[in-house]
Amino acid sequence: MKVALVHDWMNQIGGAEDVLEALVDMFPNAPIYTSLYAPDRMPEHWRDWDIRPSFINKLPFSHRRQQIYFPLYPFAFEQHDLHGYDLVISNKSGFCHGVITGPDTVHICYCLTPTRYVWRYQQYAEQEQLGWFTRAILPPFLTQLRQWDRLAADRVDHFVAISQEVRRRIAKVYRRESDIIYPPVDTARFTPCREVEDYYLLVGRLVPYRRIDLLIEAFNRMKRPLRIAGSGRDRARLEALAGPTIEFLGYVPDEELPPLLAKCRAFMFPGEEDFGIAPIQAMAAGRPVIAYAAGGALETVIEGVTGTLFAEQSVAAIIQTVEGFDTDRVNSQLIRQHAEQYDVTHFKAQIQALVAEKMEELTKTM
Repeated sequence: MKVALVHDWMNQIGGAEDVLEALVDMFPNAPIYTSLYAPDRMPEHWRDWDIRPSFINKLPFSHRRQQIYFPLYPFAFEQHDLHGYDLVISNKSGFCHGVITGPDTVHICYCLTPTRYVWRYQQYAEQEQLGWFTRAILPPFLTQLRQWDRLAADRVDHFVAISQEVRRRIAKVYRRESDIIYPPVDTARFTPCREVEDYYLLVGRLVPYRRIDLLIEAFNRMKRPLRIAGSGRDRARLEALAGPTIEFLGYVPDEELPPLLAKCRAFMFPGEEDFGIAPIQAMAAGRPVIAYAAGGALETVIEGVTGTLFAEQSVAAIIQTVEGFDTDRVNSQLIRQHAEQYDVTHFKAQIQALVAEKMEELTKTM
């Protein structure tokens, strides 16, 4: 079976890249079609992969400011030649599902979310704190992009959603049914620790929509220790807000992350995410998650067992929830067991089963 993988862009590490790693492990001979690839910003072993970027890869500033070329992405993905493949799997949060495949090709789209700034523009603009110039020039393009995005969804044979929330969005935006396969988490990397230290933890990219500013203000008022691991364009603003109990760790190497998670009192998750891999990693390390009650957290956090939820994104709600949740009374082994259902082995088995099913269906119709 001749397989191709499609990925939106390859210049930053996040949950989408964890999915790509698992897919490459499953289909090691499959080329990866993408819009752009910045090897200096990605894991070194990716340089051994067969990565085929579009013309956007050669445009100025594309590796660091890929957003400025958003009107070109539909055209760029349509230019990829996917002739002759039996199976195409697109790993989509942007426009990569719009690739054109032949009638004998099965196209499965693993949908992280319908393109956020196309379909949820007002929320996106507020969360990302877009400037007045961007807000002025972006809307005229959105109607055209929505039309293209909706038509591009018709090119997909089968959609897979990462959560119930994303499944609802696919149904509303694309008018398509979808299966749910949770994203892969390498839970074997993490183990509970008997010695928990006196700090709360957040791990992730420092960007506005994660609402880390609310978290910092809450911990400033409580005077409780909070460690923030990660980097991003919002770091300078967040550091200016932080009081003496807030510590910024910057980028944390993979080998240092497991003990950091295992020793925290609780993992903090104040933003709305479509799924959220970092909270599952914390659970795999036996630690509870305190999260905003929205998106993927509604499916992964079991109230009073694997953590707790706060109902609104506000400083007062965070303080009330943190102070009302006793982290000493959680069962680390039970939390760990809950996380194991999201292990990468389950992801691979479910993807393989889906591929076999859809390829067999195609064979029967030929």
